Amino acid sequence: MIAEDLALLRDGLTRLLRDNGFDVVAAVPDAESLISAVLLERPDVAVVDVRLPPSFRDEGVRAALTLRERAPETGILIVSQYVEQAYATELLADGRGGLGYLLKDRIMDVDDFVEAVRRVGEGGTALDPEVVAQLLTRRRVEGPLAVLSPRELEVLGLMAEGRSNAAIAAKLVLTVGAVEKHVASILTKLRLAPSGEDHRRVLAVLAYLRASD
Repeated sequence: MIAEDLALLRDGLTRLLRDNGFDVVAAVPDAESLISAVLLERPDVAVVDVRLPPSFRDEGVRAALTLRERAPETGILIVSQYVEQAYATELLADGRGGLGYLLKDRIMDVDDFVEAVRRVGEGGTALDPEVVAQLLTRRRVEGPLAVLSPRELEVLGLMAEGRSNAAIAAKLVLTVGAVEKHVASILTKLRLAPSGEDHRRVLAVLAYLRASD
């Protein structure tokens, strides 16, 4: 599902996703149509612009919050021209996965965008590095996060971007084995009981981002 008011971008996203194996069940221009279409089609993921008609302020986010309640099985990938810190924080507040927030410039990297759509549709997170950076500039490292080491916080920040262990290892110049040990330590320190590695990673990321103020 795609919600984008600009016809050219809406059609471009539709073609891009279909060319990469996705079934686009609908592409709509406004928030009201988005809600109706999602409740009818129940897609795995909806790609939603922050600002939609009629006021072009926060209709996309408001629709996304409504869908988080009424269609919780549908992942939401927000795309925006800018980092809207308050919107990102509000979307993360429910503590569930199946959520992404990317800047529109990131769509130009087709492989990363396609992977983000797929990850959100599978219940994971996909947060733009710039979104993570802005959310965490005011982070309070207290409560359960206070037990994490500086390196573990770095690893967790990269997990928030949706990076794999191999990608984190390359970024931090570590071995994959070292990253795996850091991830295991993070999950243990945050007292996330075993329930599937991917699900625990999502919970750890959400705990990290909810520590933003």
